[in-house]
Amino acid sequence: MFVASSQPGSGPKPLKIFLIAGEHSGDALGAKLIGALKKQHPDPIAFSGVGGEEMEEQGFRSLFPIEDVAVMGPMSILPKLPRIVRRVYQTVDAAIAFAPDVVVIIDSPEFTHPIAKRIRKRAPNITIVDYVSPSVWAWRPGRAKKMRPYVDHILALLPFEPEAHARLGGPPCTYVGHPLIEKLDDIQNADANGLASRLGIAPDRPVLLVLPGSRTSEVERLIDVFGEAVARVASSKGPIEVIIPAVRHLRDRVAAKTEAWTPKPHIIDASATNDKYAAMRLARAALAASGTVTLELALAGTPSVVAYKVDKVMANLRFLLKVPSVVLANLVIGKNVYPEYLQEACTAENLANAIAPLLSDTVARSAQLAGLSLAPEKLRLAASSPSEAAAAVVLSVVADQPAGKSRRAGPM
Repeated sequence: MFVASSQPGSGPKPLKIFLIAGEHSGDALGAKLIGALKKQHPDPIAFSGVGGEEMEEQGFRSLFPIEDVAVMGPMSILPKLPRIVRRVYQTVDAAIAFAPDVVVIIDSPEFTHPIAKRIRKRAPNITIVDYVSPSVWAWRPGRAKKMRPYVDHILALLPFEPEAHARLGGPPCTYVGHPLIEKLDDIQNADANGLASRLGIAPDRPVLLVLPGSRTSEVERLIDVFGEAVARVASSKGPIEVIIPAVRHLRDRVAAKTEAWTPKPHIIDASATNDKYAAMRLARAALAASGTVTLELALAGTPSVVAYKVDKVMANLRFLLKVPSVVLANLVIGKNVYPEYLQEACTAENLANAIAPLLSDTVARSAQLAGLSLAPEKLRLAASSPSEAAAAVVLSVVADQPAGKSRRAGPM
């Protein structure tokens, strides 16, 4: 636990906030939330809970390393399940002992929601806020209504989520903005020419940006078919340059898998966001794995083709999807700007045929550019930043909660 205060010496009783982040993206959100809370709340704040390095840079001390629970997907969770279960109960016990004014669970529903349910059952008076809505609008919509007994308010990153929760009977939900909107200037002003110069790319050579994902499973499923698609495009369109931003823990694997590519790609550090955004601005088009990166590409105004493959278990659950697209950029813009190729449709031929028109001044390219121009305004907030908006909602939820109010725990 630590106490953040702008007032030295003794003073008011601190506001107590228990934060729970289950992976590194949640850690980044938590860090910005801590900073915004300290700016907006004039009195001391005592923080406790689970977080990572970025939250620790704000003075936060985690109950245990976030790496203990930072896993994705059922197949990744199973081997670590006993340890994760222990951490769940440890976190619940710590939250109850801390007796916070509010608990903020941040994303990672496989980890954070079991904790929230148990906190609500043991201490119904503790307010619980969920920062990042589960994708109830995409699949398993019944989850929205099931959240009401243990979540008091949701902070949404996507502008269509409050309406979705209202329609599905979920908890009260406020759009606080996607963190990428805070990076809009960095994305749109990235130094594309500087990157081209450092990589030795001639101004007249079209650049194809390839983004095979940031997880090992994504890269393994997509890298070969992406390579075949790149070869087809190079064969049909003439000389092109290829850039791949690779996360550090996968850089060696990406380099090995692309060693025989034609043309051989320039591999840059994906964690160097200035270079990644410069590559998006430099690229004539991109081939990307579905994910948050499609929002980055949309904000950069980069025409793209999106693809994805999942394991057989998840593929068999596709009938549960309730959205017209799995591409976040398309959902935010409100129409299917980026073509998507999933599972058996994710072939080298399909990808190459979709990419090729984007490298020239075609109707397909113009249509994408027109659609992408809508993305910044769709994500923009009327005022403040996402972290400031999130902090304001957290503080207002606490202020609106009557002292000593007890809630009846719903079904677990």
